Amino acid sequence: MALMITDECINCDVCEPECPNEAISQGAEIYEIDPNKCTECVGHYDEPQCQQVCPVDCIPLNPDVVEDKDQLMKKYYKLTEAKA
Repeated sequence: MALMITDECINCDVCEPECPNEAISQGAEIYEIDPNKCTECVGHYDEPQCQQVCPVDCIPLNPDVVEDKDQLMKKYYKLTEAKA
């Protein structure tokens, strides 16, 4: 699954620079996660870095984007190929 940011976000700016896939950006009111770029840090880290640094715990799994670890790894490979 990709992650999402809930409306409990306080716009503290700590999650955006932690995302290795550049999936987090400032939205109209709060930060947003692009599900096409979010791999839950699979391929980069053992745990999602945005969740680790979020002071208000507002980054749960996105129930609308269901992916298993294999799918997340394939997305990681596709994203890193595009950057190379």
